[in-house]
Amino acid sequence: MVISENGKRFFNFKDEVKEALEKGGPVVALESTLISHGFPYPENLEVAGKTEEIIREYGIVPATIAVIGGKIKVGLTRSELEFMATSKDILKASRRDLAVIVAQGLSGATTVATTMMVSEMAGIKIFATGGIGGVHRGAEKTFDISADLQELARTPVVVVCSGVKSILDLPLTKEYLETMGVPLIGFGSEELPAFYCRKSGLKVDYVVNNEVEAAKIIRVMQGLGLEGGMIIANPVPEDYALPMEYMNGMIDGAVRAAEKEGIKGKKLTPYLLNKVKELTGGKSLRTNIELIKNNARVAAKIARVL
Repeated sequence: MVISENGKRFFNFKDEVKEALEKGGPVVALESTLISHGFPYPENLEVAGKTEEIIREYGIVPATIAVIGGKIKVGLTRSELEFMATSKDILKASRRDLAVIVAQGLSGATTVATTMMVSEMAGIKIFATGGIGGVHRGAEKTFDISADLQELARTPVVVVCSGVKSILDLPLTKEYLETMGVPLIGFGSEELPAFYCRKSGLKVDYVVNNEVEAAKIIRVMQGLGLEGGMIIANPVPEDYALPMEYMNGMIDGAVRAAEKEGIKGKKLTPYLLNKVKELTGGKSLRTNIELIKNNARVAAKIARVL
């Protein structure tokens, strides 16, 4: 998928991103839902700025993606990052929402799915985030499954993340990814990281030990023209990891609270993340911030090799 001539009018590229892409230089995409819906202010702005800074340290151009005033922005200025961090009118933009938000001149924070879509249209092949969405607990009754998984099945963008958000049903999400043919590759880890936790008890499909090995697989995937993306599952640094048993207790409490309050759909994930932060006394927030920074670091290293 590339941007059609007609579609170009809906896009706005930051100058440094446009220049890097035209010259075939490395660019790492970043999502904006983390900014608008993932963290409170001012932590959200600090994380956004620090993540871009980490990527620049490796000589790579960061491209935070968002929709502002009906324009799909590929790369944000400091004032645009501040707008995404402080505005109360930012919608959550997944695949189904993108055309509506653009057509109506609204602003939206891109999810993993939409960031992948826009990245591919723009020619960006690697994207760093916190954790992907997946199959929600109780999905056998609610059918609540993140659009991230379908996007991973059809959009050839590499996603560097700390596995699947632990608030989800990890075994079912792994099964879904396998069914969709999405390679799950551990970065120095044989186990699928569980976002806040380094291990989940679930094995990844394959392991790479460094960015060179990861880049080799990505080159082959791109060379073969295979449909679908790839997950590079990068565990949170050990100093910031939380114990699995402890987190399961916190998450169970958050899920019960959501059920009691009738929280569903788009509101569920941000609610659960915020509730977990509250129940852990802020420990989960610190872990979330550190894993995002670490994923940006690994994505930049891979992009540099590519």
